[in-house]
Amino acid sequence: MTNRSADANPTELSAEVGQTWRHFLQVYEPLRPVLYRFCRYLTRSPWDAEDLVQDVLARAFATLGGMLDPPRDPRAWLFRVASNLWIDRARRPGAQAIHASDATEPVAAVGHTRDTREAAGTLLVQLAPQERAAVVLKDAFDLGVDELAEILSTTPGAVKAALHRGRGKLAAPAQDVDRVPASGVLDTFCAAFNARDLDRLTALLLDHAAVEVVGASTIHGADRARTTVLPGMMFGSRRMAAPSEGGTCDGIDARFCQGVLPEPARLEPCAHRSEIVLVSWYAHRDGAFVRAITRVEPSVDGDRIARLRNYFFTPEPIAEVCGELDLPCRSNGTFRARTA
Repeated sequence: MTNRSADANPTELSAEVGQTWRHFLQVYEPLRPVLYRFCRYLTRSPWDAEDLVQDVLARAFATLGGMLDPPRDPRAWLFRVASNLWIDRARRPGAQAIHASDATEPVAAVGHTRDTREAAGTLLVQLAPQERAAVVLKDAFDLGVDELAEILSTTPGAVKAALHRGRGKLAAPAQDVDRVPASGVLDTFCAAFNARDLDRLTALLLDHAAVEVVGASTIHGADRARTTVLPGMMFGSRRMAAPSEGGTCDGIDARFCQGVLPEPARLEPCAHRSEIVLVSWYAHRDGAFVRAITRVEPSVDGDRIARLRNYFFTPEPIAEVCGELDLPCRSNGTFRARTA
């Protein structure tokens, strides 16, 4: 018997997986907005919802390869994968304390004003995971009991019981928690960024800092960030404003460039609910628009940055957060759309 592993070529394998991944996305990427909406209801946070969406697509891709038959209903199948992932996490030791800390944050539903959403009420974090998933799927997506039973891997009777219990625990949302003041390191980071001082910017990162472009790549280390992510955040508009012969601008489909000018982006701290986020303003022919949002985790001593997450290829969280902050924004599409 031939030992195929001995002849395996990592480069060829990577190319084959990449091609299969693009085929997968042709079917499932169009469902991303509705998947994000479902994950947003479950997690109560645009950032956690985006993380869950990324994990759901990765899990679905891996699972699909072992299925004898393709899912009959791709949307319902993604809901099932998302429900299973979220319920598993919610039941882990310590998860209840994490959810309790979110109790003061109202659930947001894409497409409605915040006042309207809050007036309509929300699901409290005290709902059991399966109860919460059942109520969201029924009331927000109008799925039937039999569909819910299939998605939640249970019986119609158990779904009805979960809906009854969950609806009995519905309550009006509490008020927002107090805003936390901006950390000094965030102000320093913005000042260095807007001064185009890459050396100073890099010095603010811990040597082993994690720097992530959400949905695209993650690197570790200040030196690597200096040559990759940080210049892209600062000067990426130059490439976006000069579409290539293939019709893309900095790898982004040309339809997402939307009149951007080659001026460097400008970073501004904004209070969003209980944290400070950094919004990236890009100049366009018809004005300035937010194209990305960055979240920063300071080091223990607060003087440097331990983790930086840049949300650029995440259209749903950007639109939601900018909507709540009343900031104009434009989409960059997703990294998957870029590479498809």
